[in-house]
Amino acid sequence: MKQLVRRIGQTFALTLPVVLVTTGTLAVTRVPWAPPTGLDQQVVAASTGDGAGIGRSDTATRTTDGLAPQESLRVALLDELRAKSPSAALDLLERSMREQPSLTPYCSSLATELGKAAVRKYQGDVQRARSFARPVCDGAFAAGVVG
Repeated sequence: MKQLVRRIGQTFALTLPVVLVTTGTLAVTRVPWAPPTGLDQQVVAASTGDGAGIGRSDTATRTTDGLAPQESLRVALLDELRAKSPSAALDLLERSMREQPSLTPYCSSLATELGKAAVRKYQGDVQRARSFARPVCDGAFAAGVVG
């Protein structure tokens, strides 16, 4: 009886780490921040001019055929800012960063460009442009408004 208990304990000790590693690996692949399986398809869709895809707005009317994904997003953001408001463009930027993590290295430069475009939209009224600022991409929008 004593040997049987020892044998069961040894089997359990050897199989438990394998089970834990396997289930842990499977759990990590199912978290919400993991990129979707069709990421390549989404990037292609975002670069087409038909308005379909992640980060695209129905107000973006320019075609962006052949542009890199960050350039396509830049065009969509500036169109959103012109058509609606800097707040709507910042919402689109924030949503795009959440849905396309591969674009996060471009977030600060895009937000800075939005800040400069907001000042142009309001004919140099820095106070009005600054009123839309929020901490998207570490406050780069506010830096664009000022600089």
